[in-house]
Amino acid sequence: MKLEPSMLRLYAITDRGCIGERDFLRCVEAALRGGVTMLQLREKGLDDRALIEEARQVGALCREYGVPLIVNDNYRAALEAGADGVHVGIEDAPVAEIRALAGEDFLIGATAKTVAQAQAARAAGADYLGVGAVFPSPTKQNAVRITPAQFREIKASVTLPAVAIGGITRENLPTLRGLGADGFAVVSAIFAQEDIEGAARELRSLLSNF
Repeated sequence: MKLEPSMLRLYAITDRGCIGERDFLRCVEAALRGGVTMLQLREKGLDDRALIEEARQVGALCREYGVPLIVNDNYRAALEAGADGVHVGIEDAPVAEIRALAGEDFLIGATAKTVAQAQAARAAGADYLGVGAVFPSPTKQNAVRITPAQFREIKASVTLPAVAIGGITRENLPTLRGLGADGFAVVSAIFAQEDIEGAARELRSLLSNF
């Protein structure tokens, strides 16, 4: 798959802690109906077999809506499940290792908190960057904060599209207008909401003014 920056616009990341007792796949489909443009399946607690099965189910939904599916961290599970790509953090498998195994059509996102990390990710073959936390994050309380100036410096240092991540909500999203991000990654702003579809739709509407 060739990455278009528009695919990153509203980047939803799943979180079972936010979804609670609700049906997981129904919540994912509600987010897709609401207009998310990319979906990352983040399941830290599942073993490989369970993750692969769930990624296959989520991938089938994503294909119905024409939305790429990214798996967090586990690129081998992503490949076996037929996902479109993987997102890896700084301490996960090296981008170059994944690219060598997966080939050019597999999307690879990489976390970057510094210019050096961004440039290393680009050189290793990453397709896009996740840069943050731009706000305090309820799902990653130890996440390093990135100022708007740092975000712009990181993005300007490479030719890759960049997604802002970390604590983004409906209320603070408008303050990121002019940041220069190609996309905005959200977790609780979608999956912790009672009306998941409506929350996603509202975020897409806000982004139309960026």
